[in-house]
Amino acid sequence: MFFASDNAGPAHPKVIEAVMRANDGYAMPYGAEDAMARVRGKLRDLLGMPNAAIYLVATGTATNALMLATMCKPFQTIFCSEVAHIEEDECGAPEFFTSGAKLTLVDAPQAKMTAEHLREAIDSTADGVVHGVQRGPVSITTVTERGTVYTLDEQKALVNVAREYGLPVHLDGARFANAVASLGCTAADMAQGFDAISFGATKNGCMGVEAAVFADPAHAWEFELRRKRGGHLFSKHRFLSAQMEAYLDGDLWLEMAQSANAACARLVAGLRNIKTVTLANDSEANMIYLTFPRAAHRRLKDAGAQFYSMGTMDGPDDEPVLARIVCDWSATAENADRFLRILEG
Repeated sequence: MFFASDNAGPAHPKVIEAVMRANDGYAMPYGAEDAMARVRGKLRDLLGMPNAAIYLVATGTATNALMLATMCKPFQTIFCSEVAHIEEDECGAPEFFTSGAKLTLVDAPQAKMTAEHLREAIDSTADGVVHGVQRGPVSITTVTERGTVYTLDEQKALVNVAREYGLPVHLDGARFANAVASLGCTAADMAQGFDAISFGATKNGCMGVEAAVFADPAHAWEFELRRKRGGHLFSKHRFLSAQMEAYLDGDLWLEMAQSANAACARLVAGLRNIKTVTLANDSEANMIYLTFPRAAHRRLKDAGAQFYSMGTMDGPDDEPVLARIVCDWSATAENADRFLRILEG
């Protein structure tokens, strides 16, 4: 019953096998291996971006921060949700790699920015005035940090607002696959309109690889320099390419995301029938925020369940305590059902 994080799940056997095959013999370093050329072609086709510049980085934080640094000057601001991953979970990396660009936080009902709130945030900046930060890129996180997913229309509305102001748009897609699986759309549909995309794989069954995708190849050289200067250019790059190639082959990326989302949906359906449980918001992919009594938190953990309790275990048994549950590709129906039985008591 491991529902603490999709980061904690195992790598898929096909990914491990691909890494082992890549270890046979010699290959050119730093992304010059044949596999990287194949990965680049596959991602261009998948995302519907025939001219995209595509690079691999080992972590999501580095991918987001290096991409935003390429798109944003130090005296500009990045517009993002008040609960965006770049705000909550990256330890100031975007500010560090951009040499000090500010994050402007946008109101986000259900953890999603709206076009109206984004416009208000952009209008509130003192663009053109030397005393204030200037307008920079818009960054969208989906799946959001609360488990909700932007619809394609919601994404399009945000992109359109950014375009009105001449601002580039970045997609933080650490859970890109889960969002595609949730919406039932294509990867190209999801990518539509974005200038830069972080195409995540680590959370969804890889060992450690993310793709940085720029629609405009004019960004390529600066990103390459920033990746090298930031210490994120792998010498034995073939092991990144091997993971990503296996991830893309036969739509393994989508199969794993669908599995994770299905386990989460099974949990949500069961949770709705437990009177002591309150879902904090919509759960549309592979993450759930919910409250239930402290006694049930203790009972689950005593039984070996792994999940995040967002509060102390000291206090009244019947007091509701917030929890976060995340399903990865390997989550089983059996473990979901067992979790529900123990929770219900």
